[in-house]
Amino acid sequence: MNFTDMLRGATAQNNSLLCVGLDPEPARLPAGMQGDPRKIYDFCAAIVDATADLVCAFKPQIAYFAAHGAEDQLERLMQHMRANAPQVPVILDAKRGDIGSTAEQYAKEAFERYGADAVTLSPFMGFDSIEPYLAYHGKGAFLLCRTSNPGGDDLQTQRLASVEGEPLMYEHVARLAQGPWNKNGQLGLVVGATYPQEIERVRAIAPTLPLLIPGVGAQGGDATATVRAGLRNDGPIIVNSSRAILYASKGADFAAAARTAAQHTRAVLEASRSR
Repeated sequence: MNFTDMLRGATAQNNSLLCVGLDPEPARLPAGMQGDPRKIYDFCAAIVDATADLVCAFKPQIAYFAAHGAEDQLERLMQHMRANAPQVPVILDAKRGDIGSTAEQYAKEAFERYGADAVTLSPFMGFDSIEPYLAYHGKGAFLLCRTSNPGGDDLQTQRLASVEGEPLMYEHVARLAQGPWNKNGQLGLVVGATYPQEIERVRAIAPTLPLLIPGVGAQGGDATATVRAGLRNDGPIIVNSSRAILYASKGADFAAAARTAAQHTRAVLEASRSR
């Protein structure tokens, strides 16, 4: 089963557009774990178990593991998700972007070492930096397009005078992903919930691509506006929330609190479908 099929299946089975981002910060872990990077796996596995029936995807951010020498815990976590939530696709949030030969190694890391179903990538270096990931048939690759951070304006909203129509850079990325770069139907786009008008613009350019949408929750993105702007019958969306769910409680009830927060966010997203 390819990534898109897994995504559609999990979305339908769990009646959910929600992705839980796994960004473990040892300093923010609950009582009994706080400050101990050796507890990253235990914390994340508990979150996964508490929310696996509520989500359409999980998104571990590799930097939060690598910064603490916890890559082995990420490997264990990936195995745990495969064993305990096999129907839920896993997007490795790595935002890689490098020359082809190096990209081959990063692709091997994402898909062979960690067994991810999809990965996030930077398209800045062009198609030859993306192509090695597409050699893994059935895997997904999400290209940074219109990101949720304010600094995205520095490049993403600049006009490309040398391209016909002088599109904004993020519009050009969307056209490439919808068109010539998407040779095997594996590409999606990352667009931030903090910019619903840009989500709508990206959706108009790329009507069928999966959109990974961070920024709902702690970053303040509007869930209703996000769903209305991005969701189409033939264009799926994955709405990510990380901190608002992970750190819903600092106590021993952290997993139950995370489940409650996930249930609330899922319900808001689902209600937005009919508005």
